[in-house]
Amino acid sequence: MDKMKLFTILSFLLCLTILIYLIKSNQSAVYDIRSKEHYDNIPFIKNASILQKIRFMGSPCLCQNNIPDLKSSVSKDKLEATDERRTKEYKTSQMRIHRDKILIAPSNSPLQYPAHGFSVVPLKITSIPGLGVNSQGRGVYKVTLRVSLGVLSVDGDLMNQVIEGQGGKVLSLSVTSVEILNKILAKITYTSSIYHLKTTDMAHFIYEDYEAMFPIEIKRPAVPVLYDQGNDINSQVTITTKTFLRYKELRALIKSIRRRYPDMKIIIADDNFDTEKVEGPSIEQYFMPPSQGWFAGRNLAVSQVTTKYFLWVDDDYEFLDQTNIEKFVEIMEAVPDLDVLGGSVDGGRFYFTLEYEEGDEEEGGCLSRNQGGKYHNIPGFDHCFLTDGVVNFFLARTDSVRKVGFDPQLRRVAHSEFFMDGLGKLMVASCNGFAVGHQTRQKNAKYDGFRHPGQTDTEFKLAHHYFKNHLKCVKY
Repeated sequence: MDKMKLFTILSFLLCLTILIYLIKSNQSAVYDIRSKEHYDNIPFIKNASILQKIRFMGSPCLCQNNIPDLKSSVSKDKLEATDERRTKEYKTSQMRIHRDKILIAPSNSPLQYPAHGFSVVPLKITSIPGLGVNSQGRGVYKVTLRVSLGVLSVDGDLMNQVIEGQGGKVLSLSVTSVEILNKILAKITYTSSIYHLKTTDMAHFIYEDYEAMFPIEIKRPAVPVLYDQGNDINSQVTITTKTFLRYKELRALIKSIRRRYPDMKIIIADDNFDTEKVEGPSIEQYFMPPSQGWFAGRNLAVSQVTTKYFLWVDDDYEFLDQTNIEKFVEIMEAVPDLDVLGGSVDGGRFYFTLEYEEGDEEEGGCLSRNQGGKYHNIPGFDHCFLTDGVVNFFLARTDSVRKVGFDPQLRRVAHSEFFMDGLGKLMVASCNGFAVGHQTRQKNAKYDGFRHPGQTDTEFKLAHHYFKNHLKCVKY
C-alpha cells in the first residue's frame, strides 16, 4: 500500500471518529447558568473574554456610587433577626416562581417533537403531538421516552408486545419498521401525576445516540373575568381619586370633570380628619380612618371599580377641553398587552424606566430609576412609547392593577413604588396628547406637614424596601 492510500485511509478514519463524537455529543441539554461555574461544561463558552461579558443570575449586584446600602436603614439591634426573616421569606417566595430552564437544541437530529407550546391540564390524559423519527435502514428501531411528573401510555391496542413501561414514567418501544414506530408514537399520551396550577415537566425523547428534551406545561385553565363595556364611555371607565385636607380642590376637580363627562362615575377615597359629604350624581365617597395614606386610599378606590378601566387623578387636577378619555380607551383596546397608559399633567410628562438586577440570595438586588427613560414606540401609535412608570394621570386595566396593588404601609410620598412592585407584571406606556391640568397651588400648611416626609419616614421606607423587595440598594 503506497503512502498516498495510507494517508487517505487514515484521514477518513480520523474524520469518521470526529463525526461519531459529534453525533454522540449532539443531544439537547438543559443548563443552569446561575453562576460562572455552571458554564464549565458548556462547549464553546469557556473563553474567559466571553465569560467576562456575561451577567450571571444569582451573582451579587453592584450599587452605583454614593447609594447607601439599605441595610444601614435597619436598626442595628434588629438587623440580625430582620436578615434571618428576610432570607427565609425570600427563599419561600422563590419557590412560587416558575422559572423556565434553558434548552439547548441539537444542531441536527432525526427526532421530531413538540419543542414548545405543549400544555396539559393537571391529571388529565392528553395526546403528545408531533412525535416522530425520521430514519431509515435500521433492522430494529428502539425509542425511549421518560418523564418525571406524570405517566406515559399508548392509546389503543397497538402491538403491546413491543411496548414496555405502559402507564409508567419510562416508555420503551422496539419495532422493525419506522412506519409502525411513528404510528405508535402518534398514539402516545401523557397524564400528569400531580396537581399544580402551573409547573413544567421535562420529557426526554431518546433514539440511538440522540436525545432531545421538550417541556410539557402542566397548567390549570383559569376562568375568564370579563367586563361588559356597554355602549358608551361611562360603562368603560371609572374616575378614581384620593382626597385629604383638600375639599376645595376636590370640588373644583369634580366640576371640571362634569363639564366633559356629566355621567361618569367618580369614586373618592377620603381619609380626612373632619369629613365633608361631597354631593352629586354618580359619586361614591368612601370614608376611611383618618390619615391612612395615599396607597391605602388607592386600594380602597380601585377595589370598588366595576368597569374594565379606571382613570386615576389627583384631587387637585382639573379636566381641560383636550382631556379625552376616549382616546386613552381606544389605544388600550387596540393594544391588549398594555396595562397602564399615562398622559401629561400641566404639560409635563413624567415617566421613567427601572433597572433591576436580582443580585444574590444573601445581599439582594439593586434597583435604580432612570428619569426620562423609555424603550420604543408602540406600533401604530407613534405618539406613544413603552416605559416602566408614568405620572399620576393614567388609565389602567382594573384587573391588572388589582393583582399588583398599592402597599398601604407607604402612607405619604409613594408613587414610583407602585411601578416598582409592578415591574415585570405591568406593561406601561406614556402617550403625548393626553392632558389634564393642575389647579393653582394654594398654601396649605397642615397638608404640607403631612405631604413632606421627615427623616423617620425616609428611613422606614428604605428599611421597608430592604425586606419587602429584597433590595440591597435603591436609587430614585
